[in-house]
Amino acid sequence: MTANLTQPTCELDLRTIPPRERHPLIFGRFDALAAGQSLQLVNDHNPQPLRYQFEDRAFGQFEWAVLEAGPAVWRIQITRIAQSAAPSAGAKGGSCCSGGACCG
Repeated sequence: MTANLTQPTCELDLRTIPPRERHPLIFGRFDALAAGQSLQLVNDHNPQPLRYQFEDRAFGQFEWAVLEAGPAVWRIQITRIAQSAAPSAGAKGGSCCSGGACCG
């Protein structure tokens, strides 16, 4: 699937943000996006570890496009393609044992 490379909803220059604040800020901004909106990141290194975190935290909810690949500047566009698909607590069949038969 090809990422929507339209104007980003939000652009973050991570080079100006302390490292410990970057990932929480990025995930907060991503969580605020509606489907079809995007976040563009500018960084001074390859953000591959961040991509792994996105795969773990938001699998199936985003597209990742490398717009510029260093060596001095990396520009990544992350587009939300779906909202969270987490099942609700009261959803039928949402337990670990297919409907709760063993949870009585």
